[in-house]
Amino acid sequence: MLSTPLAVFGEPFIASEHQIDVCSSVSRFAASGGLTIETSRPLEAARDADILILPGWRNVDEPVSADIMDELRAAQMRGAIVVGLCLGAFGLAEAGLLDGRRATTHWARAGTFAERYPKVTVDAGALFIDEGQVLTSAGIASGLDCCLHLLARISGIGEANRVARHLVVAPQRMGGQPQLIDRPAIGASADRRVTEMLEALRTNPFSTPALDDLAERAGMSRRTLTRHIRSRTGGSLGEWLKRARLARAQELLVAGARGLDDVAVRCGFPDSHALRSAFRAELGVTPTRWLARQRVP
Repeated sequence: MLSTPLAVFGEPFIASEHQIDVCSSVSRFAASGGLTIETSRPLEAARDADILILPGWRNVDEPVSADIMDELRAAQMRGAIVVGLCLGAFGLAEAGLLDGRRATTHWARAGTFAERYPKVTVDAGALFIDEGQVLTSAGIASGLDCCLHLLARISGIGEANRVARHLVVAPQRMGGQPQLIDRPAIGASADRRVTEMLEALRTNPFSTPALDDLAERAGMSRRTLTRHIRSRTGGSLGEWLKRARLARAQELLVAGARGLDDVAVRCGFPDSHALRSAFRAELGVTPTRWLARQRVP
């Protein structure tokens, strides 16, 4: 999991020039797969960080060390953002950072997580959960989603989408999407046609195409198209299109667009009321409160 935040924040194509350090109480430690990692920064260097990420943990039965938990608590006390990826959520919960908050972790360990930390509201299905100052995610792929979401908060959605394209991952996956989705590899021509169709709709989410028209263009029946869409997105075309429109609205708001009615029309929502409803349903906040969260010190 250490490679996940490094891939998003540490690659040379990042325009924002973030400083990213790997901090540890020991200079060398063993990783999985027979790898050994050497670090040049002591754990205490994390006290200068604006964002502190615990990138996973070895297993749920191994306690997170007291010095790491001290750094997590100190980060929260000084107002830094704290992130727990996958089983890293256990470390945040053990440090008390998730009490009274929503959180997620890998679905296979969500039951243990909920039993061990009853003060935490566990959403076992979410890809990631943003509680403002504290974020948690599920497995490796959703750790990428969480880090890209955080990059969008720091540097804007345009930058996050650009990085996502370099990483060859979907830029519009929202935290509330389910962890377990049957996504077959793109191989057959039908899979490619559906993927191209979804990409065209993501680029122009203000259009409202009829499913029958899309099926005819894709050269398949309505039922077959519906099945392909569900296998790729985990839901219906309408659900996916709403998320694509919401992602476009987020991009416009961060870029400085004014007037929710104008933003709604430009994204395919009928009016500002529908836009607000989509924000509340998907993100749990209004557009104004969501935008306020993006202004990270």
